[in-house]
Amino acid sequence: MNALERQNGQKSSCEKNILIVVVLVALILWILYTGLQQVKTFEMTQDPIANPLMGWAPWATIQESEQPYTLVYADLTWREFEPQEGIFDFKSFELKNQFERWRAEGKRVVFRFVLDVPGSEPHMDIPDWLYAKINGDGDFYDSDYGKGFAPNYANPILIEYHQKTIAALGERYAQDDFIAYIELGSIGHWGEWHVKSDSGIRSLPETEIRDIYVNHYLAAFPNTFLLMRRPFSISENNKIGFYNDMTADYSSTITWLGWIADGGSFDQTGESNALVALPDQWKIAPIGGEQTPSLKDTEVYFTSLSQTIELLRQSHTTFIGPNGVYEGEEDGSLQEGVDQVLSNIGYRLYIEKIKLPLKIHAKGPATIVITFSNGGVAPMYYQWPVFLYLFDDQNNLVNFFSIEMDVRSILPGDSSVVKYDLSVEGLKNGRYSLGIAIHDPKTNLPAVQFAMANSRDDSIQILASFEIDR
Repeated sequence: MNALERQNGQKSSCEKNILIVVVLVALILWILYTGLQQVKTFEMTQDPIANPLMGWAPWATIQESEQPYTLVYADLTWREFEPQEGIFDFKSFELKNQFERWRAEGKRVVFRFVLDVPGSEPHMDIPDWLYAKINGDGDFYDSDYGKGFAPNYANPILIEYHQKTIAALGERYAQDDFIAYIELGSIGHWGEWHVKSDSGIRSLPETEIRDIYVNHYLAAFPNTFLLMRRPFSISENNKIGFYNDMTADYSSTITWLGWIADGGSFDQTGESNALVALPDQWKIAPIGGEQTPSLKDTEVYFTSLSQTIELLRQSHTTFIGPNGVYEGEEDGSLQEGVDQVLSNIGYRLYIEKIKLPLKIHAKGPATIVITFSNGGVAPMYYQWPVFLYLFDDQNNLVNFFSIEMDVRSILPGDSSVVKYDLSVEGLKNGRYSLGIAIHDPKTNLPAVQFAMANSRDDSIQILASFEIDR
């Protein structure tokens, strides 16, 4: 080997040694860096949670409930609401349904406007003046459902006044989310978009007319979620959810799920494509409905409990009411089943993991990475703000910060990662705890309980602690 070859070999060896040193230094720095980080993981609890905008929705007229609830249900007949043409009786409606109480308690309303409620005595659920305006265009009936009057929903005068009435409701209630969900409502017995035609009642109008009624609601309540009894075609291009007033009834619910999965004909009118397949509509609009009157509570929450839960999960149900188990005895024989049902409807948001420094030495912000998950059957449908809370070692609130994220995007089974640069400017050395909360925009206070163990007894979820040591 000549001198040049020996020189090149020594140079190559030196370069390799330098590379090894660089790699070792980088590895040491990486170990030091990662050693200053902490990653905390959490498990979702299976405990029942009565969170806002989901769960039981008992009648708004109730005084007591044995079960926790954040929603109430209120319906309103046209006859009650507009006893005289153009005179809307909000006062009586709100007093009867205790709106002042529910607003004060932070609860929200599921609402339905109805024109025909079968009863034990002959009657009408539209005002007398309106009956005169339409020249009695409709059908009195006496059927297995009960007695009442079904107006001709295709009557143009009825449609004209319906638009005015829904507009008046919108002017009163569309300004905030106190009315969280509106079940449509207006057409058919109980507003369920069907009539018992074999009792001498004319058939419901076809799609073109029915859509006019829906558009009245869309115009009056542009920011309120509407729910329909069936997946009619107008749902496809609007954020319209569905409701099932036979919840827990196996045969009826499977049929209803079939409409949503496959679409098809509308048996009330014979239209072949009136229903559209919208199996993923639950991702953008809520599913609700009341517990079927055909089953006893013991069947729903005990003997057929597993079936009840499976139907609710398939339906992606967010709320149940007004018929339900809210009058059931708390801690009674059915309580375990009731709790399991509540744990299997609506959203169940929790933090899957969080990554943040163990110690913060610099004055600049510290990066926090939070992974949100949803172990429920539905998303949270309203965009409520999320805040980080900072407490000192005496549990005093030091500061709180808004996080830019959309809670509606966290679908069941999915995760959402949010990064936040936490400012520690002006904070003294010491130990701090980090919490998180979802605020109710009406109160600007923490309101949603995460589905995870918490060291606090309020809706601020403590996630981790860290130290500032400059």
